[in-house]
Amino acid sequence: MGPARSVCEPREDLAECKLVSFPIGIYKVLRNVTDQIHLITLANNELKSLTSKFMTTFCQLQELRLEGNFLHRLPNEVSALQHLKAIDLSRNQFHDFPEQLTTLPALETINLEENEIVDVPVEKLAAMPALRSINLRFNPLNAEVRVIAPPLIKFDMLMSPEGTRAPPP
Repeated sequence: MGPARSVCEPREDLAECKLVSFPIGIYKVLRNVTDQIHLITLANNELKSLTSKFMTTFCQLQELRLEGNFLHRLPNEVSALQHLKAIDLSRNQFHDFPEQLTTLPALETINLEENEIVDVPVEKLAAMPALRSINLRFNPLNAEVRVIAPPLIKFDMLMSPEGTRAPPP
C-alpha cells in the first residue's frame, strides 16, 4: 500500500479581499484553465454584483461561495452554470429569490440565509431534479410560503420561526 495522496481540487479563493468587483485581470490569467476550476470563493467581500462574463467564463463551476457580500440579484447568465451543485448566497441583500437558480439541473444546495426574501417560487423549487436542501433561515418569509411549501417539496427547507431575526454579527 502506497502513501496516501491528496487530490487538490482546482479552486480560486478570493475571500476577504475587500473586492467590490471581480478582478478583470484574473480572466486573462486563468483563460486557459477556466474549464478546470470547480470552486470559486468570493466570500466576505464588498461585491454588489457579478457580471454575465463571470458566469459564462466559469461555466464548469460546481460550487460558488458568495456569502457576506452586498449582492441583491444574479445575472441571467447564471443559467450557464449547468454543473453547479452548491451556491452560498447567505448574508447578502436579496429581496427577491434569484429564480434563475431554479433552471440549474445539477443544483443540490442553495443557501440564502440572512437575506430579505419574502416570497419563494415553491413550485419551481419542487420541480428541480437534484435539489436536496435550501436554507432560508432569517428571511422575512411570508405566511403563504410557510404553509404551501411543506407538502410540495421533497427536499430540506430550513426556515426560522416566524418573526425571528438574525443574531447580531
